[in-house]
Formats: sequence, C-alpha cells, structure tokens
Amino acid sequence: MKVFRAIDEVRGYLNRKKMEGRIISFVPTMGYLHEGHLSLVRFAKANSDVCAVSIFVNPAQFAPNEDFNRYPRDEARDLNLLEKENCDLVFIPSADEMYDNDHQTYVHVRKYSQVLEGAVRPTHFEGVATVVLKLFNIIQPHFAVFGQKDAQQAFIIKKMVKELNLPVEIKIRPIIREADGLAMSSRNVYLSSEERKSALVLNQALHTAKALVETGERNVAHLIGKAKEIIYQSKIAQLDYVEVVDIEIFERIETITKPNSAYMLVAARFGKTRLIDNVVL
Repeated sequence: MKVFRAIDEVRGYLNRKKMEGRIISFVPTMGYLHEGHLSLVRFAKANSDVCAVSIFVNPAQFAPNEDFNRYPRDEARDLNLLEKENCDLVFIPSADEMYDNDHQTYVHVRKYSQVLEGAVRPTHFEGVATVVLKLFNIIQPHFAVFGQKDAQQAFIIKKMVKELNLPVEIKIRPIIREADGLAMSSRNVYLSSEERKSALVLNQALHTAKALVETGERNVAHLIGKAKEIIYQSKIAQLDYVEVVDIEIFERIETITKPNSAYMLVAARFGKTRLIDNVVL
C-alpha cells in the first residue's frame, strides 16, 4: 500500500496507472475509519484495479462553531485498517497542500446546498463540493464511492459531476449500522452511554415510517408525525428536522407515489453530538 502526501506525487503515480489501462476507484474520507467506510473500500477494491482512498479532515466544510478541531483523528489506525483491506493507495494531504493561504475558489450547488443540512450548516456543502472537486481533479478516478448515510451530500456531488461534465461515475452504497441499528459514524465516539442509547430513536423512527409505507400509508405528513413521536420519546434529543424528499430531485413531497422513490431524512443532537440518518421509503 502506497501513501502519498503531495498532490504532484499521487497524480503522477495514478497517471502512470491509467496509461497502463488500469481502472482507478476512489473513496474520499475524513479518516477515523469504521465499518461503513471499509464497506465502501471493499466495493471499490472489488470493482477496480487500483483502489485509492483519501484521508483529509476538510476545514472548508466546518463552520467556526463546529467540531473541526476535535473531529476524531487516528492516522496510524486508519492506515492499518486500509492495509488489511488491501487498499492500493492512500492520499493524506495537509490543509496547506489542499488550500492556498488566499483560497478564493469555491463550488456552490445553489438550491440544494441551502435546504435540510444546508439550512442548519449554511457553508457546509460549499466546502464539501469544493474539496470533492479538487480531489477528483487530483485522483482522476473512473468511479468514486460514497455512502447513503450522507444522502444529501451524495445527491449534491452527483449533481456537480453531471453539471460540470466530470468524467467520474458516482456509486452510492447502503448505510452500515451497528448491531443495535445506529448508523455508523465517526462522530458516534462523542456520545456518552446515555446519549448513545437515546440516539437509537433515530433508526426506530425511520424504520417505523418505512413499515407504515409498506403497509399502505402514503401521506407524508402522517409519516413525519409518527417519526417525530418516536424521536420525542427521548428526553435529550434536540430535533433539527424530519423530512421526506424525492430521491431523484431531492425536493419535499406530500405523498409517496411509488416504491423506493423517497428518502426520509432526520437530523438531531444528543448532547453536543449531531447525528444524521435516513431510510428509503
């Protein structure tokens, strides 16, 4: 497994691999890897000749009041996990390598960056889209793999790729959950035992809504109401939103019209930790 920290070096290495006709896959991460990340790496590895992973905690996607400085980091552990998965290449740039001191160029996917997560974190998706575009330009993969847990992020990246005519295929893989149903997240390590237990209401709410749809419920307001009832059973949950959107256009809908056509998305805080989750209805 090769580790690169400089843009020129990783780009030169991968350009040679592409000239040899190798298929390059890419999994961008912020590190502190868990089974959710590793499932993406396995998929990428199984479907390409060279599997590249990046580890970069991107300062551009954190607001000043967010958890950039305390975001969990453990490079040695991450590299050990990736080596066990037979990852071919890891790119670990510094912030100085990725951004000039006077960096002024950002990508703004306008409408979709201002709703749901974007309404709560107004500059977040600008930072995400910018760093992903930069990483795509550096790695130049044939395809990149993202997780469904960050469904809005995945939609925005697919939108950016289509509208900027990037030669990268985006593949979305299912959410990986803990045994008790909590969606895997690097931020789960922040949770106290009480918060961790309370956070299970998110998965319970989503899967109650899914079960209602499977038994014939189509009214979105009713589904959201039932989900909120379950979340509010937790005395410490601070709910940001529960919404249902069309999977294809990521806009709110009032009625479920066909199977597997909508996401129910939820975000809530448990203590100082903010978690997101979703399910396909």
